[in-house]
Amino acid sequence: MNTRRDFLRNIGASALMLQLNSLTTFADSSDHHEQPYQGKVLRVAIMGLGGYGTRVAEAMKDCTKAKLVGVISGTPSKIKDWQAKYNIPEKNCYNYDNFDQVKNNPDIDAIYVITPNALHHSQVIRVAIAGKHAICEKPMALNAREGQEMIDACKKADVKLLVGYRMHFEPRTLEVIRMRNAGEFGKVMFFQGQCGFKAGDPKQWRLNKALAGGGSMMDIGIYALNGARYMVGEEPVWVTAQETKTDPVKFKDGVDETIQFQLGFASGAVASCLSSYNINHLDRFFLSGDKGFAEMQPSTGYGPIRGRTHQGELTQPLTIHQTVQMDEMADIILTNKKPEVPVNGEEALKDLKIIDAIYQAVKTGKKVPLTI
Repeated sequence: MNTRRDFLRNIGASALMLQLNSLTTFADSSDHHEQPYQGKVLRVAIMGLGGYGTRVAEAMKDCTKAKLVGVISGTPSKIKDWQAKYNIPEKNCYNYDNFDQVKNNPDIDAIYVITPNALHHSQVIRVAIAGKHAICEKPMALNAREGQEMIDACKKADVKLLVGYRMHFEPRTLEVIRMRNAGEFGKVMFFQGQCGFKAGDPKQWRLNKALAGGGSMMDIGIYALNGARYMVGEEPVWVTAQETKTDPVKFKDGVDETIQFQLGFASGAVASCLSSYNINHLDRFFLSGDKGFAEMQPSTGYGPIRGRTHQGELTQPLTIHQTVQMDEMADIILTNKKPEVPVNGEEALKDLKIIDAIYQAVKTGKKVPLTI
């Protein structure tokens, strides 16, 4: 079965050993006499113990500011396995029916919701009511209305809501953003974002409208959409979009196979993006200005992010995305650190508003104005 998780893992597989070797070299060259971290640690429970939940848990082994201390799952056998593997105490283990009781557990600070898209809304609101900080996977919700309700619930409970935008902490991505902010590309005129792979098992939840809220757009198209925003450095003011469906049996009504969408910005810049569950080998960003360019391929995969600009190859350190993400999110929650690119609920709501407009544009065939 092919999924987004497989795609993002495998697209960089051929270069994975190079990434690990680079990380080792980088670690070897660092200061071995650095004092160990002695500050506050964010104690995290993961909700949803599937493939990506496992990836986050493994990455957190190397975190210094965040620690996996609890689990929430509907599968008792998974809970037992994780207890043994990650040394999780029984009192920090919950299922989907009783996890509201986490409100009485002072040893858990935050819950990372890594479940099917349609469950995010109710689960994050329950997390907030329990008085815990919420970290939620992308997309934050099925639509902007749900997203706003999640934000409101977290504000009412005085807890933070963060969303798993791991690319917002990736060093080579941040270097391109720095270059743009410094004017090194000149006036930005064009962005292209392509995200695609062939979806496998037709019974997977990502091809179920009720659970996924859509198809490729909700799953991987959000990378191109969010990338357009942080690469161009503006919010779009209009969108147009078209859907192509060649397999209506696998991709039923409401589950998009391929969507092309175009964004316009007030500066005059435009973006052309593609999201597909039926085209392999698509993981590329391209940014063009009147003084230079940036190209990233792979641009969002788990393997090494590779890129170049008109000034040469990007050579910033390779990182394990989820390790950096969780340490950075610990700082955001515990010390109110302001990231270079936001990862809060308001940031995710902007993507949801645009996704709503993309689906409207597909349905109507019209250019849809945006107010973000």
